[in-house]
Order: sequence, then structure tokens, then C-alpha cells
Amino acid sequence: MLEQLIPALRATVVLGVLTGLVFPLLMTALCQLLLPYEANGSLVRHKDGHIIGSTLIGQQFASPQYFHGRPSAAGSGYSGEASAGSNLGPTSARLIVGQQDNPTTAGVDESFAGVKQLADAYRKENLLSAQDRVPVDAVTRSGSGLDPHISPENAMLQARRVASARALPLREVAALVEQHTQGRQLGFLGEPRVNVLELNLALDEIKR
Repeated sequence: MLEQLIPALRATVVLGVLTGLVFPLLMTALCQLLLPYEANGSLVRHKDGHIIGSTLIGQQFASPQYFHGRPSAAGSGYSGEASAGSNLGPTSARLIVGQQDNPTTAGVDESFAGVKQLADAYRKENLLSAQDRVPVDAVTRSGSGLDPHISPENAMLQARRVASARALPLREVAALVEQHTQGRQLGFLGEPRVNVLELNLALDEIKR
């Protein structure tokens, strides 16, 4: 029995060290050497050096002077520790028309903005008419709740509001959107997209 047990224990220890210690340390070292920006979270820093976010995680922008991200169902919005979608299917009435808060349950907010409410709010804040079509990413929550991108169509519809709030020519803001539109990965994966944080930072760099 010992003849079988000792080699098994040795193999367990060796494999544990290799896969649990050596391999992770090697990968960490290679990533820090070859891809330090990505390995450290793709963090974005302000000109003064302090961290203001990551290109991988969305954040809440409410001011009319900034482009707004996709709706989020992660905690109170874009909470990394509560990453989640709404988990509502396309046939869900709650997803489409939302849900009112129940006044009999004090201290608990059951309200939920559905596609209809989100579309109405989006048209209102972006100076659109009731007939204007709204991009799907403007009225639906992503699966993670942390999506840092919006579609180019979404960004272009917000451009007029942003330009008006900043007293900038619309063509200048629209050109900035085009400059920050990323194509499909490898030419065929995913959809064209705009990173909201990077676009808003570029807005702040415009000299008036």
C-alpha cells in the first residue's frame, strides 16, 4: 500500500506546486512584462495621476454634458461586486412596461424601469421626437451590468444633447464619436462600439 501511496503523494505535491504556484507566478510575470496595462485592469488615470476608472467597466454619467452609458442592473448601477443582468426574458411584461413601487412595502423599492420607460426618458433627454427610433442598447441592460461601451448609433443620438450642453458645434462632437468608434474585433467578431469613458475624457480635452 505504501508503494502506491508515496508516489501518489509525491505527484500531488509536485503538481500542486507546479499548477498552483509556479504556473500562476510565471503567467503573472509574463503578463506584467508583455501586457502591463491590461494585466493591471486597463485603468484610466486623470492628468494629475489619480485613477478615474477602467476601460473595461462602465460607470454612471448623469450630466447632460457627457455621453451616458448603457442601463445597468448591477446593484445600484455598474457595481463590480454585484455584476448581473435583469434576468428577464423577451416575453416578460416587466421587461417591457416596467413595474411600479408597492406602497405597502415601506423601505423596499420594487420599481423597475422597463423598455417603454427607458425609451421615453431617452427621447426626452436627447431632444428626440416620439417617432425617432431608439437603439436597443439604450433601453436594455447588458448581461454583466458593467458594459463600458455603447453603439455608435446610440452615441450619435446623444451627440446633439452633449453639443448643446457644451456649446460646441454638433459636427465637432459627431467627429469625436467617429474617432472613438472601435470596429469589430479581428474584423468579424462583435459589433462596432464606443467606449463611453474614453469618449467623455476626449470631450474634456476639447479647448474652447
